[in-house]
Amino acid sequence: MNPQHTTHLEKAAVHSPEWLNEQRRNSLERFEDTDMPSERLDNWRYVTTDFDLGSLPVADGSAEPLSADPLLAVDAAAGTALIVDGTVRSVTTAEAVTFAPLADAWDGVKDLVEAPAADADKLELGHSAFVSDGVLLRIPRGTSVAAPFVIEVQAVQADAVSYPQIAVVLDDGAHAQVVVSYRSGQDGNVLLPKVDLFLGQGATLGFTAVQTVGQDSAVAISQKMEIGRDAGVHIGEVGLGGGLGRLSVKVDLTGDGSSVKFSGVSLGGGSQTLDYRFLVRHIGKNTSSDVYLKGAVDNAASSVFTGLLRIEEGALRTSAFETNRNLVLSKDAKAQSVPNLEILCDDVVCGHASTVGELDEEHLYYLRSRGLSPERAERILVHGFFGELLDLLPSQEIARNVRSVVLDKYAAGRVAAGRL
Repeated sequence: MNPQHTTHLEKAAVHSPEWLNEQRRNSLERFEDTDMPSERLDNWRYVTTDFDLGSLPVADGSAEPLSADPLLAVDAAAGTALIVDGTVRSVTTAEAVTFAPLADAWDGVKDLVEAPAADADKLELGHSAFVSDGVLLRIPRGTSVAAPFVIEVQAVQADAVSYPQIAVVLDDGAHAQVVVSYRSGQDGNVLLPKVDLFLGQGATLGFTAVQTVGQDSAVAISQKMEIGRDAGVHIGEVGLGGGLGRLSVKVDLTGDGSSVKFSGVSLGGGSQTLDYRFLVRHIGKNTSSDVYLKGAVDNAASSVFTGLLRIEEGALRTSAFETNRNLVLSKDAKAQSVPNLEILCDDVVCGHASTVGELDEEHLYYLRSRGLSPERAERILVHGFFGELLDLLPSQEIARNVRSVVLDKYAAGRVAAGRL
């Protein structure tokens, strides 16, 4: 057993309730006996990891924070939080809500913290064993907050792993917006956040995340949602960073009339792997889901999308759709797209669509015939490809900030390959 792991648990245990310490100890035992995930696992197909959690120390939270993320600039925020290497450095809000470090509020989320499943992988077990802090946002019943809560998650300590957690709970009839940024230094960080979203009856949530972790680092975000009766959540996601940039999403539409919408864009360059895994379970009646993701890969980057829409028995009058569009911008880049449906009842409307291809030659020819250079014509088409979904993000303030970053990354990849 890595002695640094034992030391971390002992320090965390001093300020944690016993139920959490017991879960940590159980998870650590399983963590030590579990190998790193490989392509042999269905949920890791097409992806390999080049880091070993068993040999990495857990970040101690003492590193100096990075400078403020300009992508998080908003006109006004309802509250702000900064998490550095899994430790909360600051939380501020003037609203009548709960916005606090989890280290001080674990008992308040006891009913929401689940032990790892029997088939949990090493990353999930590591988070369960080593998480010691994070942020809890709870919006009281009937409360509506228009301005966004802004949360910045940083991985700074070199050659270490951090396990931050974000829990967002909207009580019945509550409404809120949340914006999250994931960033890192350039020294082999591994960032493994866990995000739990719980919506009570009639609640609505807009949740926008921007991931710009350094390409020498890895990030794997686990995001779980449970949505109650007549509640709805709109998730927006921009994935640009990480040697490995992974997002695993699990949604349970438990309440009748509940809904989820996901709008995401990703752009990979260099030798990046951007990996998206979705499981949406329709459990209640009259539920709806709409998953729409656009991605592009350049240079020697690769992307993976696997999505399963599962319509459970009794989930009558379900509406469920997933769409994944992929641009392959160079001969060495590749994209995998595997959408799936599993329908266990009648009276549903479901569908999926998936494309992997290059820029349309007819469109390129048309633009070049109007006097544009090949490079300018490609840039316009890429701008249009991403623009559709950037216009759909829940936070249009963040969308405006991100738009130029996406195009700048595309241009930088062209320059690096000598094609611009």
